[in-house]
Amino acid sequence: MRYYWQENKTGKPPLIVIAGPTGVGKTKASVRLSKEIDGEVISADSMQVYRDMDIGTAKVRREEMQGIPHHLIDILEPWENYDVTRFKELAVKAATEILERGHIPVVCGGTGFYIQALLYDIDFTEERDQELSAAIRSRYYEEAECFGRERVHERLRAIDPLSYERIPANNLKRVVRALEFYEVHGEPISLHNDRELKKHEQSPYDYRFFALTDERSRLYERINSRVDDMMEAGLLSEVERLVKLGVPDTATSMQAIGYRELIRHIRGELNLSEAVELIKKNSRHYAKRQLTWLRRDTNVIEIDISNTGDVQDGFRKYICVDGDIRRGL
Repeated sequence: MRYYWQENKTGKPPLIVIAGPTGVGKTKASVRLSKEIDGEVISADSMQVYRDMDIGTAKVRREEMQGIPHHLIDILEPWENYDVTRFKELAVKAATEILERGHIPVVCGGTGFYIQALLYDIDFTEERDQELSAAIRSRYYEEAECFGRERVHERLRAIDPLSYERIPANNLKRVVRALEFYEVHGEPISLHNDRELKKHEQSPYDYRFFALTDERSRLYERINSRVDDMMEAGLLSEVERLVKLGVPDTATSMQAIGYRELIRHIRGELNLSEAVELIKKNSRHYAKRQLTWLRRDTNVIEIDISNTGDVQDGFRKYICVDGDIRRGL
């Protein structure tokens, strides 16, 4: 079986992306494909990068890897910061090393912003006036602390309605970043980001960008069931350990769905059943936003697993050049 990169005339290095909403089965699919094409997996998950956060992030277990090397997992402490700039730096390094070994990078995750930064070589630079930016951020964080995140989020509605729709109120870091950007540059960050995407339509990679999807009711049922499984596996104890370690509520890691709701339970703001239902609700909403984000990219190849007998056949249809997409693994 011959693959597209074996007849690559662009001169660009090959790269495969498997994205999709939470709970759709990306991890299993990435391992199976990597076994077939001699690949190595690069995680594009914004939370699996943290140590001691295994249950709530649905982190791939050693036995699930089936011998396939995985990168950008368990490399940071929960109190460290992780953002798109750092992801891009680490992912480019990992992809380069994988290619040098003669293997294929398989990027797997649901954080669309991270994936697009890697695929389209978007440049994320720090603000030149660090003192001004820090003062703006501090002001908005103080407002959120005093009056709630929803009030800060509401400020986006007037100045950047697209960001208001794209960024949930709970993601305070991105909300504040959007407000900060507007004050510093005088334009919405959504306009800036869309312009950057258009500027970088020519990717440095010869890539195939897959998004796994499923019928909504089936996906939501699987998400609800997975949350129940996480609770049975000890998610509450995992969050309690992080709190005892002194990881602050404001840490990037503690903004993850599952962690922030259980922190509210630990504080006494929610009973356990309320917290679990909120985790399910927020997970479903997150899955919906992930799909909306991915479908904005016209280069995405959507594979509906509810209409596909074997997701591998869907992959082969777009990465094989001999037309034989039914051959076994």
